Amino acid sequence: MAEDDVSRPGMTLAAVLLGFLTLPMLMSGTTVALPRIGADLDASGAALQWVVVGYFLAASSLMLVVGSLGDVLGRRRVFALGAALYTAGALAGALARDIWVLDVARTLSGVGAAGVMAVGGAILGATFTGAARNRAFAAMGTASGVGLAIGPALAGWLVGTVGWRATFACFAAAGALVWAGTLVMPRTRPAAGPGRIDLAGGIAFVAASAGVMFGVNQASRHGWGSPAVLVPVGAGAVALAVFVLVERRSARPVLELGLLGDRRFVGWVLGCAFVAAGPAGVMAFLPTYLQGVTGASAGQAGLTMLLMTVPVLLFPQAGARLVNRGLPGRVLIAGALLLIAAGHAWLTVLEPGIGTLALLGPLATIGTGMGLAMGTADAQAMDRVPADRLGMAAGLLNTARAGAGTLATTVFGTSLTLLLAARVGDAATAARITAGDLSGSGHRTDAALSSEAALFSEVWHVMSWTVAAGCAAVALAVWALLAPDRRSPEKTSSPQERRKARSQAA
Repeated sequence: MAEDDVSRPGMTLAAVLLGFLTLPMLMSGTTVALPRIGADLDASGAALQWVVVGYFLAASSLMLVVGSLGDVLGRRRVFALGAALYTAGALAGALARDIWVLDVARTLSGVGAAGVMAVGGAILGATFTGAARNRAFAAMGTASGVGLAIGPALAGWLVGTVGWRATFACFAAAGALVWAGTLVMPRTRPAAGPGRIDLAGGIAFVAASAGVMFGVNQASRHGWGSPAVLVPVGAGAVALAVFVLVERRSARPVLELGLLGDRRFVGWVLGCAFVAAGPAGVMAFLPTYLQGVTGASAGQAGLTMLLMTVPVLLFPQAGARLVNRGLPGRVLIAGALLLIAAGHAWLTVLEPGIGTLALLGPLATIGTGMGLAMGTADAQAMDRVPADRLGMAAGLLNTARAGAGTLATTVFGTSLTLLLAARVGDAATAARITAGDLSGSGHRTDAALSSEAALFSEVWHVMSWTVAAGCAAVALAVWALLAPDRRSPEKTSSPQERRKARSQAA
């Protein structure tokens, strides 16, 4: 990319941060509004759930494609289009009088969110360099963490105060501000003029990611062996194979497969994916455990989860400072994964009647590991990528995070249910316990409730140890992938650094 104007990096940063703050809020906060939406639009079941699923699937499956489009068409242009689509979808959702119209509007907002989140990271990568880039990406990680953490609480307050339609209208107004911010962003253009869009590769990748993620999302309801899971996942796998074949022959691919030949870039992608995947099960299912087993209210469970989310808000800047002061990025990402592993191992203290104070250590440890890596890991990955492939890299990182988080959440929840079913001998009972309903019909004895609470805690321990072992193993793999190549100093530098060194030598 060639830059025409980089005179206002502060304004560019503010616009990107606003996008990364508000878009995750709409992603994590809409679930709070579902009961009101269902009542107002007389909707239930899959049609109602698609209000959440449609947004998420559209955003996660399009990030890589949209990121690459930014490299071809201009990042500011694609970012502005994404912000406009997000705003239009949120506004259409606020005005929707039919659940299917709302579903389409939400999917449209998801398409726009893909543009903002994938290209936003590339814009920061092109605008900032060195230590400033680390700080900018750390701020991006903080903004995204704030959005995810306070999204449900803010959306719940807005829905209770002004209703779900006005809540969507508020997010539309925020999207309009993000779009307005593009007016002060640096203009970007492809270094060699606009390239040909890889339409076939884009379609194949969207089909692959949407098929796999849609199928995985069905596993919690139908089981892993159900045709509802196997058919879309199988179709996604076939589409992925087609995508690889197309990319090998494309002059301007959606994903330049050569990027995956840089083991250090692959190490950063793997690290980012598991920083998202490791804590996913705890974020999704621990509140249910606390309400079902310890008798906590929804509000109390939410406050307990702040023990994990507050460090996510505080530590991205700390991670950036450590790297800027000389800590190797390899140490940071491996240490972050080990903290997440240690937190899960510590979480085996979980038991019926456990108090909030006893959860402070494990949850804060997991949150600290997440916070240290958020944003800073992206900046380190961007250092491995040529300037004209920053959008592609940002899209790949976001796709890896979203896909890994979705898969981890589904596997965690499904595994809880299957482990419980093996112990209680009944799938329906296991599903009820996993959902946090230990009272059943309401006439169960204290002994029965105590037994189910103990079994639920037992399977949680199994999953905690499993996640801990997995994150520790990935930490070792990432440490090995990011190791310097002692045989050839040339291979330890990024493509940009190598070109600069050759230019200076000439």
